[in-house]
Amino acid sequence: MLLSRHADSLFWLARYMERAENAARILETASRLASVPNGTAIGRNEWRSAVVSTGMSEAFDARYDEATPANVIEFLAFSQDNPSSIRSCFESARNNARSVRTALTIDVWESINSTWLELKRYHAGTLSRQELGVFLTFVKEASLRFDGSAYRTMLRNDSYYFLRLGSYIERADFTARILNARSALFDPTQETVSGSLEYYQLSSLLRCVSAQTSYHWVYRESLRPHLVADLMIIREEMPRSLASCYENITRFLDNLARDYGRHGKSQREARKTLSRLQEADLAALTKEGLGDFLDEFVVENGRLGMAIADQYLG
Repeated sequence: MLLSRHADSLFWLARYMERAENAARILETASRLASVPNGTAIGRNEWRSAVVSTGMSEAFDARYDEATPANVIEFLAFSQDNPSSIRSCFESARNNARSVRTALTIDVWESINSTWLELKRYHAGTLSRQELGVFLTFVKEASLRFDGSAYRTMLRNDSYYFLRLGSYIERADFTARILNARSALFDPTQETVSGSLEYYQLSSLLRCVSAQTSYHWVYRESLRPHLVADLMIIREEMPRSLASCYENITRFLDNLARDYGRHGKSQREARKTLSRLQEADLAALTKEGLGDFLDEFVVENGRLGMAIADQYLG
């Protein structure tokens, strides 16, 4: 059985690696959408939407006067004052990895350490649009290396379970937040944007979670808001959907309960949220307000993170 402080380091190591990748995906989407004319979405600032998607609006507003591309990229990618910036996340992940070095395989440690060393090549204010693309690709590939090395080399024990729990808690939060930032697209009572711009926004949303090809495999038709929401919320076969994240969270928490000999609040909370997602009626959710559902989900997901901390990490 792991010491609680070691379990905490593994849990947060995975959360920070996942959060860095999510920030890269958000910046990539903002850069793509900002290059498209706004159409009827008058006054929409895609760079501002990127900050909102991370839940860091207050911290951003305290530091910057305006959500310009340079400010948002500096804040989400490189700022040491932002604990959720890509740089801060990679640094925190490496610090956590060092504290549990013996619980990690050589491959996992090297994936994290090499990422931190390579990150030093990049600096705020010096990236062209093309260079920004290269940087964001590096960040996503670093997360994939970490994920792949853990999957391929680590024993299936409590160390691995805490890593995976951190990844899926963070991933679920990300999917809910980016959907919520575009919740107007899924509101049938609102006339939001022109057809072509709606298509582009839906396409960018799917690309943000690497699901554009998956969408066409599942539905075999052009993009529809309700089907995009269906894929990202209740389709368990889609790896970044809320239901898929909670199927995995529940499984790893059950593994911990089996190995530690006790179920607790975290298992009950995860099972309750999974059941809610599996029984969800998307038409009813959309009619009642998808934004409200997603707001509530983010709160529930955060509450589960605290329940895991109280049960295992304290």
